[in-house]
Amino acid sequence: MMNKNSNFGKFMLLWAGELISGIGGGLTSFGLGVYIFDKTGSAASMALVTLLGFLPTLLLSVPAGVLADRYDRRLLMMIGDGCSALGIIFILVCMINGGATLFEICAGVFVSSVFSALLEPSFRATITDLLTEEEYSKASGLVSLAGSARYLFSPVIAGFLLTVSDIKLLLITDICTFFLTVVSTAVVRSGIGTKVSEKKEAFMQSMKEGFVILCKKKGVILLVVISSFITMFMGMFQILAEPLILSFSDAKTLGIAETLCALGMLASGLVLGIKGIKGHFVNILCVSLISAGVFMSGFGLFENIVPICIFGFLFFASLPFANNCLDYLVRTNIPGEAQGRVWGLTGFISQIGYVIAYSVSGIAADALGKTGGRGVGRGSALVVIIAGICLFVTAALLLPRKSIRELEDEKVPGICPDADRIIKQEPG
Repeated sequence: MMNKNSNFGKFMLLWAGELISGIGGGLTSFGLGVYIFDKTGSAASMALVTLLGFLPTLLLSVPAGVLADRYDRRLLMMIGDGCSALGIIFILVCMINGGATLFEICAGVFVSSVFSALLEPSFRATITDLLTEEEYSKASGLVSLAGSARYLFSPVIAGFLLTVSDIKLLLITDICTFFLTVVSTAVVRSGIGTKVSEKKEAFMQSMKEGFVILCKKKGVILLVVISSFITMFMGMFQILAEPLILSFSDAKTLGIAETLCALGMLASGLVLGIKGIKGHFVNILCVSLISAGVFMSGFGLFENIVPICIFGFLFFASLPFANNCLDYLVRTNIPGEAQGRVWGLTGFISQIGYVIAYSVSGIAADALGKTGGRGVGRGSALVVIIAGICLFVTAALLLPRKSIRELEDEKVPGICPDADRIIKQEPG
């Protein structure tokens, strides 16, 4: 038997591995973005690579969630992290042999994403395995901080490395981080018991039960559906921020600008990691997303790096508060034994918005840029402004609904900090 009160140190080791992996992934993402824009000058080409890298994670998130409830979650994380390096290695080999084509880059990113799909549901469910409810908010803040690493540390590091070398150095560095992450997960796995499902129902039946659990509370499913709209607007910002800046600046300036913007996420992540949020989760969620919409629109108004960095900083500062509240409201309303399946389902539904964003934002930016001879940079800016307005309206109109507010008062007994803190330890 194992008490979750003793496991925050293990969580920190796991978190450190994900932090390192995030930095490595950010180096590759930044380098490929600059490489593709330099070769094609098209926002649509950059969006295509992002879409093909994201689509497997989305499509496989539900079965990956079922696997996370049926098998060893830490082992799945190790397989996902370790094997996802294969796609990056493929791109590196193509680069060494004379330069990778757009097709080869898409193929490598796709393969890497297929294995990465195993990671997210297992990682989120492992947090529930390790921690008490009182620690969830702090953990969520730290997870947001690790997620911000690709925006905070990676761009400035990549921008500097690209001045002394080329993209191959970024890919090699990323490949090395995969193995560090696998080692940290292996250490955590050796120190805790394996939690596996006592039920041996069919795979499809497990998926169905996860969906039924998700839909039991109207507020949870409504929150997840709203999240899909939110991710669509944020995905447009994510895709178009780079071509917006690159249209009037260079890779080094882009790296510095992205890092300065991401300092907002660092500041908020540190506050949440230390203090957490004690209550009023729905109110904080509404305010943070409304603010994010305003700052997103402000980001696209100027073709000047100073106001861009200011609005970008404020935009990123609002995100950890929104992520923290969303995480808490869902996590505390789902039974512990179904966390893997439900996180897989919520990831699938909420992130459909990213697919739409990645599919249309680049094309829309290129088309608007050609209209009136504005150029791809101002076309990207216009799409970002519209997306910010839509985010503002969505948060203001839909999030204050009664069924969502009720989630703050209703919690599932199975994850409350009493007798249910004990995790059964089974072989395997």
